[in-house]
Amino acid sequence: MFPERFSTLPAYAFPRLRALLDEHAAGGPVVHMTIGEPKHRFPAWITDIIAEHAEGFGRYPTNEGAPELLTAATDWFARRYGVTLDPERQVMALNGTREGLYNAAMALCPETKNGKRPVILSPNPFYQVYAVAALSVGAEPVFANATEATGHLPDYESLPEDVLNRATLAYICSPANPQGAVADRDYWRRLIALAERYDFRILADECYSEIYRDTPPPGALEVAQEMGADPERVVVFHSLSKRSNLPGLRSGFVAGGPECIARLRQLRAYAGAPLPLPLQYAAAALWADEDHVVENRRLYAEKYAVADRALGHVPGYRAPEAGFFLWLPVADGEDAALKLWQQTGVRVLPGAYLSRDTEHGNPGKGYIRVALVAPREETADGLTRLARALYP
Repeated sequence: MFPERFSTLPAYAFPRLRALLDEHAAGGPVVHMTIGEPKHRFPAWITDIIAEHAEGFGRYPTNEGAPELLTAATDWFARRYGVTLDPERQVMALNGTREGLYNAAMALCPETKNGKRPVILSPNPFYQVYAVAALSVGAEPVFANATEATGHLPDYESLPEDVLNRATLAYICSPANPQGAVADRDYWRRLIALAERYDFRILADECYSEIYRDTPPPGALEVAQEMGADPERVVVFHSLSKRSNLPGLRSGFVAGGPECIARLRQLRAYAGAPLPLPLQYAAAALWADEDHVVENRRLYAEKYAVADRALGHVPGYRAPEAGFFLWLPVADGEDAALKLWQQTGVRVLPGAYLSRDTEHGNPGKGYIRVALVAPREETADGLTRLARALYP
């Protein structure tokens, strides 16, 4: 026997992509623009720090994070957002933010709300862990389409009253994956006010916060503090994967109110997989250094400019405000991805693989997602081929 709660999950995006493309020959030299795996160089001094603390591999790491890492994370948060957090009560280290985004539902979603099955809200398209977290706790996932009409961010305010009355958690990604949209202060204020009105918590996935064109995106906790909101209302997640080009380090952190973090820490004490101590020391050094982050943004800025030149003529092209994805309009995402592969060898992801069908349609069906993670010359080549094949 097996549980039925995951029986409706579709195949994950990348196995679906392989099934779509791999039986067909590439139409040119292969350019991978599918997965959001950073390719810029990470700081070379990281390996020296890991080696210096290698004896730490012989000890069990602390579940909540080494004091040095928690202090480095809260110091960075204060510099970046002007928000002071208590490293002993308001932050916890994560083995990658996916772990935290999943376990937040486990630790914070009640079994019922107002005597009914709880709801967990998610943008659509979305990072797929949001949906499986909702199913794991027996909640009903409700998807709010993030479309051009809504600024490519979910309009939770338009949801029916009965849904909002059952809402317990609301996931939100800003800068958004895949659209690159940024929640401004007004958006955060309205969402936080909605959460206060209907008594749900906001789980803010901010892992792309340090990759942007000009203006640093505001943070959810930053705006919550400005509003004087309940400190338990917002929980935020940050990562070194994109900021520091270290997805393999598997290091992030979660921050929020003391009660939320206490519940997350309690769950992690039983079920967590803490980061090895040498990697925690490396992560602490990364949060303390901004030079490599500035250089990383410079490299992405060059690729934003490449994308604007290659695709600025395309009707509906929307230059991303932040992050490293393009969300490009097409007639049908699967057809476009297959055509592009067969004619050029450029590999992209159909938008529908990142979203779900709803009564209002699938908001990803008419898009492809293109990752700008390869070196500039390779990115320029891929985008040039893409533009010629799909937007002649």
